[in-house]
Amino acid sequence: MGSGGLVVMDEDTCMVDVARYFLHFTQEESCGKCAPCREGTMRMLQILEKICDGKGTPQDLDTLESLCRVVKTTSLCGLGQSAPNPVLATLRYFRSEYEAHIYDKKCHAGVCTELLDITINADKCKGCTVCVDVCPTGAIKGERKKPHVIDPAVCIKCQACMVKCKFGAISRG
Repeated sequence: MGSGGLVVMDEDTCMVDVARYFLHFTQEESCGKCAPCREGTMRMLQILEKICDGKGTPQDLDTLESLCRVVKTTSLCGLGQSAPNPVLATLRYFRSEYEAHIYDKKCHAGVCTELLDITINADKCKGCTVCVDVCPTGAIKGERKKPHVIDPAVCIKCQACMVKCKFGAISRG
């Protein structure tokens, strides 16, 4: 991102979130002098946040690409001209990840918390209640020594239960 550095990512990296991260950085660094950079990067960031929150639409991809072209060609400085590059690159090479966020409401890397489904595998759950104790919202219910369940309407997807479960019964999907 402008330094000639190399960033290594794997399958645990959400490319939509990467684009959001770099755009957030660029948007904060914008001097605000020209409208394309000031307003365009803010709008692009809003769209990326919407997609990461599972509220994106197919039209958002078209809008995002269009905004990228406008910001890239009309910004006054190098920052504004290069701001769309991470978005355009991830759209070009990882479009399927954007589409999974929009159509399937899934983040395959498990990074975008709004798109996570935290579940308890009843076959692995021993009913130890450790997850019940650690859950900050009381989303997990169950009797001791019997499989527990998670109420998705109450779960904030903090994954604290997953970290504490000694039996690997809790997973994200």
